[in-house]
Parts: sequence; C-alpha cells; structure tokens
Amino acid sequence: MFLVCGEALFDFFSDEGQIAPDASSLSFTAVAGGSPMNVAIGLSRLERQSAFFTGLAGDALGERLRAVLASESVNTDFMTEIPGSATTLAMVTLDDNGSPRYVFYNQCGADRMLEPSHLPVSLETVHAIHVGSYALAVSPTSETLETLVARERDRCLISLDPNIRLKVEPDVARWRERIDTFAGHAHLIKISDEDLDALYPDRAPEEVIRGWLNDRCPMVIMTRGGEGVTLFTKDGSESFSPEAIRVTDTVGAGDSFMAALLTWLDEQGLATPEGPGQLTQDQRRDMVEFAMRAAAHTCQQRGPDLPRRHDIVT
Repeated sequence: MFLVCGEALFDFFSDEGQIAPDASSLSFTAVAGGSPMNVAIGLSRLERQSAFFTGLAGDALGERLRAVLASESVNTDFMTEIPGSATTLAMVTLDDNGSPRYVFYNQCGADRMLEPSHLPVSLETVHAIHVGSYALAVSPTSETLETLVARERDRCLISLDPNIRLKVEPDVARWRERIDTFAGHAHLIKISDEDLDALYPDRAPEEVIRGWLNDRCPMVIMTRGGEGVTLFTKDGSESFSPEAIRVTDTVGAGDSFMAALLTWLDEQGLATPEGPGQLTQDQRRDMVEFAMRAAAHTCQQRGPDLPRRHDIVT
C-alpha cells in the first residue's frame, strides 16, 4: 500500500463569469484537493491501494474531506483529527494558459499541525511513502514528516514532489532547506521547472538536480508543462515530448503525473527503495509516457479530474 502524506483542503473556484462585476456577492465552486490528497486519489483510481496521512479538522469541511477520500477507496485510518483546527481553504484563479494561482487561508489549518505523536507506530502494510507540497515547509508537520521518512527510508520507497507554495510559506530559504533535507531521504524526486525557478532563480535546473542525484536517489524527473519532461540520472538526461492536446486547465496535472509514475513502478514490481535505480532506458521511456498520458487526460478536464486506469491505456 502507498501512504501519501501532506495537506488536504478545499479549492474554491470563483464563478465570476456568471455574475455582474458590480455584484455585492460572489459564488464559488468548492472542490476537495491539495496536491498530496490528489495523488492518493489518483493512485486509487489507477487501481493501487493507497492511504492518506494528514491532520484533519473536526468541522463540516473536514468531515467532507474524509467522506471524499472514503468514496475514492482511499484508506483514511492514518488521518488524525486535530482539536481546535480548521480546514484549509485555497482560492484559485487561472491565468491565460489555464495554470492555477492560489491564495491560502490556513493559519489554523489542521494539515499544518501534525506532531510526531501522531505518527503511526507500525506501517507493516505500507511499502511506499509519498510526500509533497506545503506540508514539507510548515511546522510542525514538516518535522513530523521528516521523522517518518527518515524512519522508513530503508524499508519503503520514498518519493518527493516539492510543489512549492510561496503563498503559504514565503521564505525561499526555508523551502530550500526543507527540500534539500527531504531530498536526502528520497529514492525518487519529481519537480517542475517552475518550482526549480522559484527555489533557485540564479541557478541552472540541471545544476540543482545534479546535487540531488546519488546512490539513494538515482533518478530526478523535471516536468516542463506543455514542453514535456526531462529525466535525469547520474549517467545523463533524456527528454520526452507529449502529444499535442487542447488544454482546458492544468489544475491537478502534476498530481496525475505523480500518481501514474508511482502506479507504473508498482505494476512492474519496482516501487521499492532499489526500484528506480533498476530501470532500463526502455522502461524509463514507458514510465514517463504513461505518466504524461495521465497528465494530458487531466489537462483536458476542468479542475483536478484525475484519470482512471482505462483512461490512459493505449
């Protein structure tokens, strides 16, 4: 089973186009989300067993998040209710390219309040752990997840997707320190070129990525939006181009890519600490192409509509 760790929240999409600009009220469409939650759902939709570990508020939205995960067959046994907390809200707008821009309301968010005492004592049924997004940078959740991956890295595959959110934690130095720390425990890293530019605007992406590659982490994958994907190993890099599609928006595309990447590894019996380093060149190509098809499916839908297995079978 995969254990996905991080934030769970509601994305609020404004329905401004349906009302007059001088109206005194706004209407929104609220969608359960958060990058890690999307990955957990994506894994389940791709017929992998997944569980989710996060802090959960006892409010109505927290109850709805639990219900959404259960309805997607994601195991919720590891979720912890945090007294006095609230469910994080994210206000989402789209730019001209369909890329999302976020404003977060989460100072009392349950997903940022995980303590080491909330960690599961035993993970006998878990063989892979995925961490990502702003849960990596906010305390005490960040330190709690660091304890988890350090404890389990020799037994479980550890995958990392930084998914930078400077609106939540604006301190770039904090992000750099935290990402480098988690990268030191990871066996597989996926990061976007936008995230690398936000973290290291004065350094070439290849230079940063080469610093993460080592015997523990033999593979780093950089996504480049509509330009495709570059996969780095210690021996070099390979670039892959996606098929041309009509993009509705890119919300959740990176999460679909991540879920499909992990699914492909699991189906090949390679979702292990040693697995990413055992792939042949042909296997790396097949894995990336499978993940790109998953991301393309989501880009053609509105919002984070992650694919099911039959949606990306060729």
